[in-house]
Amino acid sequence: MLAVKHGAINLGQGFPNFDGPEFVKEAAIQAIRDGKNQYARGYGVPDLNNAIAERFKKDTGLVVDPEKEITVTSGCTEAIAATILGLINPGDEVIVFAPFYDSYEATLSMAGAKVKSITLRPPDFAVPIEELKSAISKNTRAVMINTPHNPTGKMFTREELNTIASLCIENDVLVFSDEVYDKLAFDMEHISVASLPGMFERTVTMNSLGKTFSLTGWKIGWAIAPPHLTWGVRQAHSYLTFATSTPMQSATAAALRAPDSYFVELKRDYIAKRAILVEGLEAVGFNVFPSNGTYFVVVDHTPFGHENDVAFCEYLIKEVGVVAIPTSVFYLNPEDGKNLVRFTFCKDEGTLRAAVERMKEKLRK
Repeated sequence: MLAVKHGAINLGQGFPNFDGPEFVKEAAIQAIRDGKNQYARGYGVPDLNNAIAERFKKDTGLVVDPEKEITVTSGCTEAIAATILGLINPGDEVIVFAPFYDSYEATLSMAGAKVKSITLRPPDFAVPIEELKSAISKNTRAVMINTPHNPTGKMFTREELNTIASLCIENDVLVFSDEVYDKLAFDMEHISVASLPGMFERTVTMNSLGKTFSLTGWKIGWAIAPPHLTWGVRQAHSYLTFATSTPMQSATAAALRAPDSYFVELKRDYIAKRAILVEGLEAVGFNVFPSNGTYFVVVDHTPFGHENDVAFCEYLIKEVGVVAIPTSVFYLNPEDGKNLVRFTFCKDEGTLRAAVERMKEKLRK
């Protein structure tokens, strides 16, 4: 509301201000014309389940059963909810890495879980391994990871994932892995934790259409897991949304079968957008932390002398005309995020340059 009131350029919310590819939109229109407009099968239109399995094999090398191990959901947010509500019991401990996507905490609360938060700290937001080891107990049911990571842009390294995997195997702990930004991995390889030895049987891998194809309003997501975990996901899913938009599922199958060139161009375009924003933010005077993936970048706003992230973001909107997100909302303890704010570069280059110019002109140390 503040952004609209002050005519601010929105580099806050993570949705593109440009549209998804024409071939995907045309596939949705054709599906509607073909009469694919009634309830879909609860766990997904068969063609989409097959397309998800094909894409997962291409990306990870893992062969999954589209009928027994894939559940189509209404966006990844519903996949997260169905996974947590379907597999977590009241009192179970779940470990999350802060900062984290805010629906994690809300849905864990609905499930009655005990949330243990481990803070990732700048500049590199590395996983504090000893802290993780001490956090795991006999009551730990699952560890939630998100790589590439919102809001920091961090990507979990192979070493970090191997350590998490070994701890989970040793302690019989599940992993819920949110990988919606897997195609926006810029400086290092994205690794699905399920692809590590001994991990598929204890992992739910969650993903979606929206980030990769700039169609966030379609809300098509999915969860991939072995049958004994898929059973729980599907029980919850059937009472959350029952089924997901039928014509959009057909179009998503077409999207996932896009040629490799689409994903190469997507990454190239986002690397260029990242450069515009990062170089601009550094020129303005922010301390900018590396973003190896996603379309977010986190900065330290303290050079500009504001009390906390919320105060800075309000100033940025009202006096400068640019929107950023205060990161304190992504922590169990808001104090941990008070020095940081998040910008997004999922906007066209003209918008990014205009926002940078406003900050250069009006933001003073």
